[in-house]
Amino acid sequence: MSDVVRDAQHEFWRPPAVQSKTARPGMVEVCDGCHTEFMVGSQFCHLCGTARGAQTSARHWTVYLEFHNIKRALGLSTAALIAFLIGVVCLLMAGLAVGLIYSIQTFNDFQAVQLYRMQWLLGAVAAFIAGLLLKKTPETKL
Repeated sequence: MSDVVRDAQHEFWRPPAVQSKTARPGMVEVCDGCHTEFMVGSQFCHLCGTARGAQTSARHWTVYLEFHNIKRALGLSTAALIAFLIGVVCLLMAGLAVGLIYSIQTFNDFQAVQLYRMQWLLGAVAAFIAGLLLKKTPETKL
């Protein structure tokens, strides 16, 4: 016991103890999917069900299309993200769908197609403004 006391670094309120060589220094192990801590001895995440030893390379690209991952990546609330997605759909309709659906044969057809595009673009602008207004701002702490 005397060799332990000489070699151990101790504080005034703790008895001297030898550190185990099997203990791993570092941070706790967290889930790759939802970033929560694993429970002690568990093989799967208790929140999302991801396996503990799952490799990130085994994840599919569809993970990035999940609603909560997009919401977290963009930092938007649910309502703001829905307004943003509606705006993107309106832009796609204005740019691609109107041109593919309607054929232009006369000048009147051209004006009608341009009017449809303007309506979709105005819808996109309204959705983006709604998304900006619905976005939650981080509260400042005094």
